[in-house]
Amino acid sequence: LVLDIQGLSVSYKQAGSWWRRLPVIPVVKDLSLQLHKGETLALVGESGCGKSTVARTLMRLLDHQAQISGQVQMQGQNVLQVKGKALRQLRSRLQIIFQDPYGSLDPRMMVGDILLEGLTALRPELDTKARRKRIETLVDQVGLPKNALDRYAHEFSGGQRQRIAIARALAVEPAVLICDEPTSALDVSVQAQILDLMRELQMELGLAYLFITHNFGVVEYLADRIAI
Repeated sequence: LVLDIQGLSVSYKQAGSWWRRLPVIPVVKDLSLQLHKGETLALVGESGCGKSTVARTLMRLLDHQAQISGQVQMQGQNVLQVKGKALRQLRSRLQIIFQDPYGSLDPRMMVGDILLEGLTALRPELDTKARRKRIETLVDQVGLPKNALDRYAHEFSGGQRQRIAIARALAVEPAVLICDEPTSALDVSVQAQILDLMRELQMELGLAYLFITHNFGVVEYLADRIAI
């Protein structure tokens, strides 16, 4: 078991005034699920039902207005409570791939710098040579040429950018990847290529995927289990 979510609820306070208290808006209510090593669990639902909120909650990316309750355990730690060094260590084991391959990468950064950013922050024990070797391995794993490291993100197509995003997530060698509709912004033919890549990487690296989607074709192709 690599991720254990029990009774997760997320709600937001509405902006009111001192004389008028507005009701809290529930976004996620009492979600419980478990993710095992090497499996793909699809979290399925309509747009706006809170799937992406779950992803951002697990990654600790929600703003201070969010009210969160429940338990999220990963390797003996409560994901919702860890801070400082423990939070950095957690993020080296739990990474995310976002939906938008254009908005999730800084177009002004070279691909090599994008991949080094996470390694530098989360794997400080690696020296410069080891980091360079790691990112060269990564671009090969995701099917990009080595010269991609010396090019800017804006020079690549949507499918290639999502390969870069996958490489960035894999850089710190996580156990779990949260995949927040990573193919929905891509053409159908490119979607298939990215899904094939993700399946190959899972088999090679033993990754667990929490795959968020509303596409049942993707679910049928990739998922071992489904949570709705």
